Amino acid sequence: MRAVFVGDWAIRMQQSKVKLTALDYPKWLFALVLVVLSVVGNIYFSAYASSLRALAIIVVLGVSLAILATTAHGKIVLDFFKQARGELRKVVWPTRQETVQMTLMVAAIVVIMALILWAFDSVFALAIGNLVA
Repeated sequence: MRAVFVGDWAIRMQQSKVKLTALDYPKWLFALVLVVLSVVGNIYFSAYASSLRALAIIVVLGVSLAILATTAHGKIVLDFFKQARGELRKVVWPTRQETVQMTLMVAAIVVIMALILWAFDSVFALAIGNLVA
């Protein structure tokens, strides 16, 4: 099975004739109203602690996403994330030793390039200083 990419998912979503139920549009509207109310509520209750307002926004957004997940398009999106998670499980991650070696190589190359750029800068600064003086 080949990997599923975002482009494939978008094309599949456009090509699929998603059967919208009668409740899909009210669910989208209700989720949108919840998001708008969370923004308005955040402004209206600005005197309260920001941590409480942030928690309320997170809860409202979670409820909105849960509502949207029950729509036809939401089920397609959930299926995409399930497939993406399955693909992530197939990834062969580098070992700790490989990670440390690559990190040290990158750090060494960065230091070498910094020294080279510093040398060029110094040479040009001396040359321009001699021309001006």
